Amino acid sequence: MNPMATRPEPAHDAPQAWYRSRFGLCERSLNGGAAADVHAMRREALERFAAAGFPPADHEEWRFTNIDPIVRGRFVPVLRGELRPADAGAVARHFLPGVTSARLVFVDGHYHPGLSSPTHMPRGIRVGSLAAMLAAEPELLRPHLGLLAGGADDPFTALGTAFLQDGAVVLVPDRLALDLPVHILFVSTGAPDPFMTTPRNLVVLGKGARAAIVESYVHLARNVYFTNAVTEVTVGEDAVLEMDKVQLESESAFHVGSMLVRLEARSTFTANSVSLGGAIVRNNAAAVLGGGNAECTLNGLSLATGQQLVDNHTTIDHAHPDCASHELYKCILDGRARGVFNGKIFVRKDAQKTDAKQTNKTLLLSDDATIDTKPQLEIFADDVKCTHGATVGQLDETAVFYLRSRGIGLVAARDMLTNAFASDITNRIKIAPLRGQLDTLIHARLHEGRLSEGDAAA
Repeated sequence: MNPMATRPEPAHDAPQAWYRSRFGLCERSLNGGAAADVHAMRREALERFAAAGFPPADHEEWRFTNIDPIVRGRFVPVLRGELRPADAGAVARHFLPGVTSARLVFVDGHYHPGLSSPTHMPRGIRVGSLAAMLAAEPELLRPHLGLLAGGADDPFTALGTAFLQDGAVVLVPDRLALDLPVHILFVSTGAPDPFMTTPRNLVVLGKGARAAIVESYVHLARNVYFTNAVTEVTVGEDAVLEMDKVQLESESAFHVGSMLVRLEARSTFTANSVSLGGAIVRNNAAAVLGGGNAECTLNGLSLATGQQLVDNHTTIDHAHPDCASHELYKCILDGRARGVFNGKIFVRKDAQKTDAKQTNKTLLLSDDATIDTKPQLEIFADDVKCTHGATVGQLDETAVFYLRSRGIGLVAARDMLTNAFASDITNRIKIAPLRGQLDTLIHARLHEGRLSEGDAAA
């Protein structure tokens, strides 16, 4: 499947009609759950999606990303996740090694208690399945679920909300801390027909709370499926949160992930996103600095080979004074892969003393790889320090020559320099076992990329 193919205009109501029919089937499977508050949210989201449809080819936010394979796809929402016992070992290979932490495993979007390890938590901290909490303790989620994503002007978020079923919940009350990271692992299986999962994650930290979360998306078979994930994050006053996302979907899969974040006064939020898989990938990150002296850091690394397309869109809204934001997104492209980066920083009129920096760097390993990059600043305050920039280049041939003169082969020299480029992002991840996993995965993906281009002899 070529994501670069010309995208025809689909019939306007064809996808909406398909998903409306699927919604009816899902609704009948709820066994009384249609009376719950959350189902009203689903219905409202379905109507928003039906009214808007998927973004057209000339939509400003999507014009560099051909989503026609997703638009034309007829993805069936998974109503129940099932895993063959023989596949349990394959899932376990994606656990964080050497880390005794809470682990939530979801198979085709549904919680799998047998593979999960929700270890004992300090009193008051809640870590578990969204579906289970909606059934048993909906009052805990009512103030937060949909607060950030409910009015989002994005058809993919609306579609994900319409088919909201399960996902991870992490609730950390005031002045409590998670000493070990929470690992949220989403596993897509080898179902024969194209399917859709809609993970919905909710993370809420109270005043002075602390936590670290790893969010992983992996596959067991190279089949066609669509992951449409939405994560809502609220970081309370003086709270500190780091979230690391690893996307390793099937080479035939589609992934759209949206993270919506609100930071309160004096809070600190760091997100590190690494994308290695997927045929078409879109990562959306939107953060609102809703209190003074908040600090937001967004880092990203994308590695695409063959004909992959990876699109990173970020928005940071400086709504209060004395806040800081830092962005560093790097992209490595080989073969005929394509990358997109669009980063927006808004500085509102009253957000004086804003300090914002945004950088996008792309490494092209092939003459056929392309990148569309568009860093943006919109500043309405006059006492700010804001910078943005983008660079695109190839490996430094002088550095390659130097390494080769020391007896290092061409492929090894190029890999060393490429890994050094990538490590600027991975080294920012504080969880050492995760860094080790990523180093191994990046090396493997570079090797696979060379094989896919027929360069195995090198």
